[in-house]
Amino acid sequence: MLFEEERKRIIVQFLEKHSRGSVQELSQETGVSESTIRRDLKELEEAKLLKRTHGGAVSLQSVNFEAPYSDKEDRFLEEKQRIARKAVEMIQEGDAILLDAGTTTLQIARELKNFSKIMVITNSIMALNELKDCRNIEVSITGGILRPDTMAFVGPMTEHSLDMVRVDKAFLATNGLDLQEGISTPNMLEAATKRKMIAIAKQIILLADHSKIEQVSFCKVADITEIDHLIIDSGAPDSFIQELIEKGIDVTIV
Repeated sequence: MLFEEERKRIIVQFLEKHSRGSVQELSQETGVSESTIRRDLKELEEAKLLKRTHGGAVSLQSVNFEAPYSDKEDRFLEEKQRIARKAVEMIQEGDAILLDAGTTTLQIARELKNFSKIMVITNSIMALNELKDCRNIEVSITGGILRPDTMAFVGPMTEHSLDMVRVDKAFLATNGLDLQEGISTPNMLEAATKRKMIAIAKQIILLADHSKIEQVSFCKVADITEIDHLIIDSGAPDSFIQELIEKGIDVTIV
């Protein structure tokens, strides 16, 4: 009979190898009852080591998995706030900026209220809600297909809206940040929208907390060298930062 911690380790390793597993499969793998597996999955989800699904669980490392917005909003919140404050320092009065949908870019929206002469275009319902009462800021929303998991507008209508404008700075969010695989996200429509954002901006500023490093999602957005500036928290490994600098990318650590 396996000890509890060993059993949970086997469950996590199984999911990392196979991306997903049913309660029945995990019961067979560990030799315990399905009711014990369900209890283990609940505890492992609470520890943010997996995501439960109907009848089983998926690994958080699955390239096609995306946690709901509400699950991500408070994760690494302090780091996201530091990243956002540094990003706002790059904005000047008179700028036209683009805010991608994301929990870190939402923190930028919350820091913009002291500006009086900027234009903001966004595909984020959450950013729009934050800025809707700021009469001193001109805010445009793209429209499009709303993705509940990210509270983002995506798709052809979104891309058409973006094609009509040009911005000084685009602040992008990402699910994955890898030196070889670049910037990535789980959803095809979202990836296409981010690529359009890159195309219409003079300067591309990527915002990422250290948990995104060496993560690869299903859809590639861009090579890492296509961004101009990365703002990341101090949890990022020195070796990773050094390789970015060697590739010619400006990096700010907060």
